[in-house]
Amino acid sequence: MAKNLTEFYKGGTVKGGKQVNNRKKKRLIVRITILSVLIAAVVYTLYSTLTEDERMIVKAGDQAPDFVLTDLNGETHRLSDYKGQGVFLNFWGTWCKPCEKEMPYMENQYQAFKDQGVQILAVNVGESEFQVKNFAKKYNLSFPIVRDSQKDVMYSYAIGPLPTTLLINPEGEVVEVVKSGMDEETVASYMEMIKP
Repeated sequence: MAKNLTEFYKGGTVKGGKQVNNRKKKRLIVRITILSVLIAAVVYTLYSTLTEDERMIVKAGDQAPDFVLTDLNGETHRLSDYKGQGVFLNFWGTWCKPCEKEMPYMENQYQAFKDQGVQILAVNVGESEFQVKNFAKKYNLSFPIVRDSQKDVMYSYAIGPLPTTLLINPEGEVVEVVKSGMDEETVASYMEMIKP
């Protein structure tokens, strides 16, 4: 009887004590798991923030990082091959409404500036060739559209929201970074800015 009373005060009856202890262990495991997940999330957030700063966002005054991408016709485009020309480097997606709105303006100004030494390189980020071709056909786009299917170039430039456009002068230096959609007048003024 005394043994049973001791068991009772330690956590319930002899049979019930094991159940109470198992529940406590399970709760402790769940709490430790939740705490571990929360700690991992905080560590990941801190790491992401620090490495983004280390990755250095490309900004005005920087040399534009070189890259090679393939266009919809299978031709390769290396940014450094455009040295001596102004480059209107536009990162975009077919799902992006501001991107869609500015594309006809870019096409119009491309026709006006291409013979004056200003080129457009439109970098589609992460979409299928089918989607991009349909979009280009819908808007009758004639400037080079290259696909960054693995998002490598997007990450090397630390591109955030789409559309983002980098204005690159004939020396390969970034003159300005535009992180929003543009109207036709703005596109024209930026192309004039990077004209050789």
